Amino acid sequence: MSSNGKLSLEKFSFGLGDRFGRQAQAQLRACMMAAAGGVKIVPVWNKSNREHMIIGSEPSSTRSAADVAIRTLGWTRGYHVDADHIRLETVDRFIPHSDFYTIDVADSIGKPAKPEDIRKFADRHPELAGEIRIPMIEQPFQISRADVERIAGKYLLAVQDAERIYQHIAKTKGADNFITEISMDETDSPQTPMELLVILAAVADAKIPVQTIAPKFTGRFNKGVDYSGNVAQFEKEFNDDLAVLKYVVNHYDLPKNLKLSVHSGSDKFSIYTPIRHALARFDAGLHIKTAGTTWLEEVIGLAEAGGDGLALAKEIYDGAISHVDELCAPYATVIDVDRKKLPTKEIVDGWTSEQFVSALRHDQKNQAYNPSMRQLIHVGYKIAAQMDGRYLNALDRHETFVSKNVTGNLYERHLKPLFFGNGAH
Repeated sequence: MSSNGKLSLEKFSFGLGDRFGRQAQAQLRACMMAAAGGVKIVPVWNKSNREHMIIGSEPSSTRSAADVAIRTLGWTRGYHVDADHIRLETVDRFIPHSDFYTIDVADSIGKPAKPEDIRKFADRHPELAGEIRIPMIEQPFQISRADVERIAGKYLLAVQDAERIYQHIAKTKGADNFITEISMDETDSPQTPMELLVILAAVADAKIPVQTIAPKFTGRFNKGVDYSGNVAQFEKEFNDDLAVLKYVVNHYDLPKNLKLSVHSGSDKFSIYTPIRHALARFDAGLHIKTAGTTWLEEVIGLAEAGGDGLALAKEIYDGAISHVDELCAPYATVIDVDRKKLPTKEIVDGWTSEQFVSALRHDQKNQAYNPSMRQLIHVGYKIAAQMDGRYLNALDRHETFVSKNVTGNLYERHLKPLFFGNGAH
């Protein structure tokens, strides 16, 4: 969406991961179903450099798949293509094809900025020291000058890193032609609402027109499975973060549509109701990002098809369990795979379609559901990528089963509970 000549992110946007670039139409159908129900949710197709490297794809393929889906289904609302988790060394290949940039600065968090920069930041912001009352947060923040310097010491270098990447994109693409997200979620400890306030003051100083920010929240956001943590604590933190965002857009030079982004947001069913209630309370927008849940639905669709589809799904599991250490290592901070709960290759080879689907589909009411197996398959897409086209050919042969699962999963399990208040968990 364009606002005053600048590309502006719509109120509700949904990050759609499509690792093999075949499900854009199935994903878009879920957004069309939401629109038919009265909720406008803009699709944002996201794919990281790491995923492109593993699959052997190019950023142009993500743009092409999105464009084809839009034209084929006649979508008339906005849509975007996200250069997901980019850094300065990886961004250039995305610039011709993306209009949304998730700038990942997690590696810079905790690395100290220059003492002079920290002092100057604190000098520029005397308003951050003292008692700060933020509407809709029960207790005022009590922040000392030392607190401001401590928080700046942890995060200022990350903001400076984001500024360099943003300026690089703007110089090439034009500042009005893309949406900026700052991602701080892939780090060890969550940012508190007080820290978020200081971080966003620094972002405003850097003149980064950030439209969405992805903090790390309390609890575990493991890939493809439900939230693990204290839901009440998350709910308070999420509400307080929304209050901070509302405060900073009124006090600093930041876009009025600035909103929270929830990364690894797929399948976090237990926090969808608190998120929905908070959005209503603040009349706030949301960007929620999913990735591997679509790939999982592809495997489920193949298994459901039976025959050669089921055989290929079993082959993927066989490959994954044979390379479990290699596959899990890059995702160690966002998965919890219990090796003792992974069925053996021999057991899975004897399964029916129903048994395989029951183990993999995220249905917590089904006693056969296996979160450890689901997480392993989630990170096991490399196995399919090495099948020399056999996997893609199988998706084409069994498109009916696959697309039904992709659309149903996104609409019933994600969009409905997030934005309508009901859904199949």
